[in-house]
Amino acid sequence: MRTSYSSLETFKSCPLKYKFQEIDKIRAPKSIEQIFGGSIHSALKYMFERKPLYPTLNQIIDFFRNIWPGEEKEEEYLKEGMTLLEKFYKHNQPWNFNAVDLESRFEVALEDPKTGEKHVLAGIIDRIDKNDDAYEIIDYKTSRKMPDQRIIDNDFQMSIYHLGLMKRWPHLDPNKIKLSFYYLKHGEKISTSRSAEQLEGTKKYIFKTVGEIAEKIKDNYNFPPYPSGLCDYCGYRQMCPMWKHLYEKEYAKNKIKNQEELNAAIKEYFELKAKNEENNECLDQLRTVIYAFMDEQKVDRVFGEQGYLTKKVQEKFSYDLEKIREILEPIGKWQETLSADEKKLEKILSSLPDNIQEKILSLRNKKQITILTFSKKKLQLQENSGER
Repeated sequence: MRTSYSSLETFKSCPLKYKFQEIDKIRAPKSIEQIFGGSIHSALKYMFERKPLYPTLNQIIDFFRNIWPGEEKEEEYLKEGMTLLEKFYKHNQPWNFNAVDLESRFEVALEDPKTGEKHVLAGIIDRIDKNDDAYEIIDYKTSRKMPDQRIIDNDFQMSIYHLGLMKRWPHLDPNKIKLSFYYLKHGEKISTSRSAEQLEGTKKYIFKTVGEIAEKIKDNYNFPPYPSGLCDYCGYRQMCPMWKHLYEKEYAKNKIKNQEELNAAIKEYFELKAKNEENNECLDQLRTVIYAFMDEQKVDRVFGEQGYLTKKVQEKFSYDLEKIREILEPIGKWQETLSADEKKLEKILSSLPDNIQEKILSLRNKKQITILTFSKKKLQLQENSGER
């Protein structure tokens, strides 16, 4: 499989978005934040290019203005971008750095030791600096949030960039590679490094994630949506079963079959939910109406005046604890499960050796249950946006 950091992160945050983007190859419109981030990155690349001289600040600002789309509603982003570039230039004159590569492309070939499958991990590094005999990878961020050091020290993206640089230049000393995020809006650079153990963990995480993708492809391309705060920045909302009904409800009311019946069912569902357990039988009948509509319209979320309802499929696991006891007792781990506690077993599972994990997982039974969750939050249609 050929993949990238952004693709794997997309899968982890929302499998359905991964399918739309990477398998179905559906292009989503770029948000203003994505355009802003891309334009800033292009201007910073231009700043560090020496042809044969470095550009002046005025030339950099002109470059940024010329590549900006120029719509009136985006004028505030244009002004913010110019201010950001001026601030960065003031503290980072390009002639004070030895940038050896810009927008550096890399490919890392990895072979899964368990399956023998080969995968290619590709990506682009914003900037690579050389300082004496050491190298620094720099990635620009235009996001408003600046995470703490602990998160940076375990960041998946930088681990992949470290692997990418070693693949390009294998003669480098891996202990002399510095990894830095530069948060442009804050004017702060946060640096970290990676150990050999961390990089091996990164490879295992990649193989595990690629394996999960392959399983979903085998399972009739079953890539479920994972609704979260990231939905506000997603360009696929109108086709996503978690959001599709909101758009249809607003723009095509006369085309949705049984919409009035659904609205009535949603309203009554919320009213009965407030009365709690005594209404369970009636709630089951209403679920039947709502599930039937969802199946007919191929949506996983429906919206009414009182809020919205979401259908979720959950996986539950059970174990043959007697057989697992035979596995765990010889290695002194059985007592950690409190003799027969499946939640404790799940908790310690990742800390066990790979061969022990495999034996236990082979004894696990899986079943899927469908539930209907509700939220009283009233959502309105909004512009898609996102940050790089």
